[in-house]
Amino acid sequence: MSIFVRFFAWLLAAAVAFATLGPPGLRPHSDLGQDGEHALAFILVGLAFGLAYRNRRWAVAAVSVVLIGLLELMQFWAPGRHARLEDFLVDAGTACIGFALAAAVDWVMTRLRTNSALTS
Repeated sequence: MSIFVRFFAWLLAAAVAFATLGPPGLRPHSDLGQDGEHALAFILVGLAFGLAYRNRRWAVAAVSVVLIGLLELMQFWAPGRHARLEDFLVDAGTACIGFALAAAVDWVMTRLRTNSALTS
């Protein structure tokens, strides 16, 4: 299961990188607006990486924030794209929320396992 979750996390990161740096016409659009799309994408990235790398969640979260910043800066060289501080703040903040959600899921699952073991 861990390999599947890690594969999914990296696949999701690649898709987000392509949507961020690729041609604007190939980027998916929704009714959420730009900030909503960014928030949804990076919450999912944070959640996926938080579940994929449970034992190193803090380190992976820190590296993720740095890489999100680099991804935003790389838009200076991508034709038709633009780097904005607001995008970085939304992306990094929502990725951290995703990591927190992963930690909450782990906590709940641990509690459920503990309670299940005690009642058996």
